[in-house]
Amino acid sequence: MKRYLTHPWLTIRVQLALGAIFVIAAIPKIADPPSFAHMIYNYRLVPASLINLSALVMPWVELLAGLALILGVWKAAARNLVGILLAIFIIAISINLFRDNAIDCGCFNVADRGKTHEQRIFDMKVDVVRDLGMLLMVAQLWWAGKREQDEP
Repeated sequence: MKRYLTHPWLTIRVQLALGAIFVIAAIPKIADPPSFAHMIYNYRLVPASLINLSALVMPWVELLAGLALILGVWKAAARNLVGILLAIFIIAISINLFRDNAIDCGCFNVADRGKTHEQRIFDMKVDVVRDLGMLLMVAQLWWAGKREQDEP
């Protein structure tokens, strides 16, 4: 089983898919920083003085990490960065779920969608599950990279 989970055929596809997801997620945020800053503000986790900086920097970090995965450069750094970002996203959304703060995550679309409280809470739960799935993809890349290093 380990051999299949770390096979280069699977690894390259996971790497490309994860890279594409992060590139696609970054584009609307780069195109509309004020809306993304509003999404960050809604989380009520980032100090006010860092909201605009976060809205300007985070999408570019996502874009560069995604492109690095797609292009196969700095794979370990990009994989680790994506893993850290996913962990932060999971924690941030989970904190707001526990607070019953129904927000749009701002993951792929930074525009308000006008959903009900219950719909947003459900979407947030789906977002956590989706991000956990992507974290498993990062784990596969890590495991495959470790196997690559162990082989002579």
